[in-house]
Amino acid sequence: MKRISLLVGVVLVASSLYAAKPDRPNILMLCIDDMNDWCGFLGGHPLAQTPFMDKLAAKGVNFTNAHCTAPGCSPSRNAILLGVEPHKSGLYPFYDLRNVDRVVLDRYTNLPRFLKENGYTTCGVSKVFHNSDNTYEEKESWDEYAMFGDLNIKGAPGKGHMANSKDKKDHHVRVCPGVNPLKDFMDYRTASHAIDFLEKEHEKPFFLGVGFIRPHVPFVMPEENYDRFPDLIPPPLIKENDIEDVPPVGQLMSNPKNADRLDQHDCWNEVRRGYLASISFVDDNVGRVINALEGSPYAENTIIMLWSDHGFHLGEKRAYTKFTLWEESTRVPFIIWDPRGRAGHGHSCAEPVGLINVYRTICDLVGLKAPEYVDGMSLVPWLNDPDQPMEKPAMTTWGRGNYTLRTKNWRYTRYFDGSEELYDHRKDPQEWTNLAGNPEYETMKKKLAAEWLPKQEAPKVLSGKKLDRAWDADCPANYNPLKKK
Repeated sequence: MKRISLLVGVVLVASSLYAAKPDRPNILMLCIDDMNDWCGFLGGHPLAQTPFMDKLAAKGVNFTNAHCTAPGCSPSRNAILLGVEPHKSGLYPFYDLRNVDRVVLDRYTNLPRFLKENGYTTCGVSKVFHNSDNTYEEKESWDEYAMFGDLNIKGAPGKGHMANSKDKKDHHVRVCPGVNPLKDFMDYRTASHAIDFLEKEHEKPFFLGVGFIRPHVPFVMPEENYDRFPDLIPPPLIKENDIEDVPPVGQLMSNPKNADRLDQHDCWNEVRRGYLASISFVDDNVGRVINALEGSPYAENTIIMLWSDHGFHLGEKRAYTKFTLWEESTRVPFIIWDPRGRAGHGHSCAEPVGLINVYRTICDLVGLKAPEYVDGMSLVPWLNDPDQPMEKPAMTTWGRGNYTLRTKNWRYTRYFDGSEELYDHRKDPQEWTNLAGNPEYETMKKKLAAEWLPKQEAPKVLSGKKLDRAWDADCPANYNPLKKK
C-alpha cells in the first residue's frame, strides 16, 4: 500500500510540475461573432451587461481602437487565421475553403496547423473558421474539433419578435428568448466542450480556439438573458439623412433596404434588445470558460486572447448588420491577457490596431517565428507599453479596391472608383460629417493613401466563392447600382 501511495504521489507531482511550467505557454483564443462595442469595457451602450469580459479587459490590455481586417465573417477569419490581408490573398468575399483552388491556399499555413506542427495540442470548438470551413484541413489543423448548433429552441410565449418563425426570410429580424434548458443552446454547448478540454491532463502546450456564434443573427438566447433588459432599449445616436454626403459605393454598402424592413416590422427595439441579450449570453459562457481555466492547473501559463470578427450596425448610417467600412462595422473588442506578467496589464490601448496582427502576436507570445508571408506585426510591445505610438493605421478591406484606414484620430476611406470619405474622430466620433471634399484635408488624404493603401491588389479568387456582397472593382452585377438605373 505504501508503495502504491508513493507512486501515486510521484505521478501527481510530475503532472503538477508539467502543468505549471510546460515548454511554451498555452493559448485560449475566444472568438466572438458580430460583436460591436455594446459591452461594458468599450462603453458602446449604457445597458450592456458583460461582467466577465469586463473583468478580463480590466486585468489584461484592452485594445479600444481595434478593427477587423474585413467586415464579414469569412474574409475576416480567413485573414486572421491564414495571416494574410485580402488584397494579397485575393480572398475578398465569402468562401468555402474546401473548394478553393489548392494553388491559392497551399501558399499559407493556417494558425492552428502551424501551432500543431510546432508541438501544440490543438482543439477547436464551433465557429473558429467560418462555419462552412469547419472541416477545412481538419486533420492537419486540429487534434480535436467539435461543432455545435442550437437544439430546436422554442421561443418564450409573448416575448421577442417572430421567435418561433421557421421562415428563413425572418432570419435577420428574429429575436427568440428560448425556454429550453441551457444545454440546448449552441454557445453553452460550445463552452461546455471547452471546459471538458481544460479539465483534461495535457502533456503538451495547447491551443484552444473557442468560437461563440452570438450575437450573430438570429438573436437566440435563454429567456433569462432577455429578461435582464428593460422593455425599452435606448437607440444608438442616429442622424437623419446621414449618408447623403457619402459616395454611392458607401451608400450601397449601407444597404438601406435592410433598415426599411425593420421599419416595416416596427421591430428596432426588439432587435436591439435581442442583440444586447445575445451578448449577455456570450459573456456568461466566456465567464464559464475563464472560470474553468482559473480552476485548472493551467491558469498560470495560459494566455487569453479575445476578439470579434467584425462589428455590427443597429440603425446607424441607415445600416443593419455589417458589410460597411464605417466605425460600427470595423471596430471590434480585442483583449490580451498574459498571466506571466506584462507592464501594460490593467490599461487600455487607444492606438489603432488591426486583427491582422493576431497571427504574429501569438507566434511571438509562444516563442515561434511566424511564416515569412504572414502580414501584420507582433503586438507584444503594446502589451508592455499600451501608450506606445502606432505609426501604421488599421486597414479594413471590403471588396477589391475598397479600403478604410483608421488612425488614432481619423478615418480615411477610398473606394474602387476613387471616391472618398474622411472623418475626424476627435470632433465627430459618429462619422456624421464627411470632410473628404474639403480642400484643407487634401494633403492629409494623399499622404495616407500614398503611405498605407495597397500598391498592388491580388485578383479576386473565384474558386470556392460562396457570397459576394461588396460593390467593388469587379462589380458584381447584382450590386452595381449603375446597372439598375
